[in-house]
Amino acid sequence: MDATTLVLFLLGLVLLVVGADLLVRGAARLAAAFGIPSLVIGLTVVAFGTSSPELAVSVQSAWDGQPDLAVGNVLGSNIFNILLILGLSAVITPLVVSRQLVRLDVPIMIAISAVLIPLARDGFISRLDGALLALGLVSYVVFQIRTARREREAGGEFTEEFGGAAQDAKAVILNLGLVAGGLVLLVLGSRWLVEGAVMMARAMGVNELVIGLTIVAAGTSLPEVATSVIGALKGERDIAVGNVVGSNIFNILCVLGLSAVVAPSGLPVSEGARDFDLWVVLAVAVACLPVFFTAGGTIRRWEGLVFLCYYAAYTVYLFFDATHHQALPGYTHMMLVFVVPITVLTLALAVAHECRRRCHARGK
Repeated sequence: MDATTLVLFLLGLVLLVVGADLLVRGAARLAAAFGIPSLVIGLTVVAFGTSSPELAVSVQSAWDGQPDLAVGNVLGSNIFNILLILGLSAVITPLVVSRQLVRLDVPIMIAISAVLIPLARDGFISRLDGALLALGLVSYVVFQIRTARREREAGGEFTEEFGGAAQDAKAVILNLGLVAGGLVLLVLGSRWLVEGAVMMARAMGVNELVIGLTIVAAGTSLPEVATSVIGALKGERDIAVGNVVGSNIFNILCVLGLSAVVAPSGLPVSEGARDFDLWVVLAVAVACLPVFFTAGGTIRRWEGLVFLCYYAAYTVYLFFDATHHQALPGYTHMMLVFVVPITVLTLALAVAHECRRRCHARGK
């Protein structure tokens, strides 16, 4: 791998992060200027804006005929968001989870993660499938807007970060410029990052799916890392969790959906992704529910540490698989026979303990 490839990849990554930041700030201020509630701005513009690098990279990859990179970026980003970002945020400080996330958003994330498995069973996510996924995002956003209006919730956290409503034409023009500049940087950055990632994959002798699941997924998730970690450090714990869940929903419904729509004949899904990675995405989504449900809606430090350990184990598996390492069979056997059952048993006992605690509290 030559220096030009690495420079191209890193420049593309920098442009993606800067472009996403400009896009989020400009769009949030415009939304406030047009009277959109701050809660809706947080649930849609901010959460989805941090996923704009994933959108740019996956759509560009699908358009250029590199479906493994497009699919790997989405699946890898969702795994990265939950196991690493949520785990790291919980290790920093225990995260309090809102009722809406437990009762609505997490079940939606689990449901759409499960839907991907039958959609990709034939090896393709068709253009029609992609259009239906994108339509699902529209329905989700409309539901959030109606819920926000009905509950009439308002908060100052986004006003504090992005500024209040813009009242004069200069401010509106400036924010439009931020949005336009962010989009330009995203398009240019995604092209450079995709080109660099493809050259890296060829130079390292690994397939594009692995590059998408690891390097590209981690790179395009940097805005989510910044948002959730800073939210945890500032004590804005609900933002830290909501950003991850909202971004995962956006990744599947919009990023994967639009990638399938722009692909010349639908989006091919490799056998490796169908047999393993799609199931990992579903597993980590399901793992959120009992963790969120226990301890009164709090993700504790030890649970965050478990998430981090699982991301490390997943990355090691990808490395062994990509290099056809002789330790792969033994490593896989150890994970299936020992680690996974122990984790499931621990979560089940924690849920049972929480149920007994709540029943006891109601009986008093």
